Amino acid sequence: MATVPPPQDPESDPRVRAVFDDIRATRGSDFVNNLWRYLAFDPPLLEEVWGEVKAVMATETLLDAKTKEMIYAAVSIANSCEYCTHSHLAAARAKGMSAAEQAELLRIIATAGKTNHLVNAIRPPVDAAFTED
Repeated sequence: MATVPPPQDPESDPRVRAVFDDIRATRGSDFVNNLWRYLAFDPPLLEEVWGEVKAVMATETLLDAKTKEMIYAAVSIANSCEYCTHSHLAAARAKGMSAAEQAELLRIIATAGKTNHLVNAIRPPVDAAFTED
């Protein structure tokens, strides 16, 4: 259940309409997903979060778009965010992630989680070879 109600007519606010229009243009789709519709309850927050997401996820960088979506999905899984897990796995598939790559991603996430828990329990010192001088 949502903790805030979505605005009835979010695009009646020009700030919200501008963000939604940018989302549509950036993604090349008329679809504006629920995250943005619900964030429209606070236009400044909507603008801020969209700007950050756009800068990281929709801007060309050294990492390709599929890899970014897979990383975002992994973090979402680690943070137990069901909405973001579904959203970013779908985006990764749309950007070419195969079923085999998704299975490998899940194996990596599971292995990292297990070893993270073990290291947190054991608390070994960090090897000097892993730190910068």
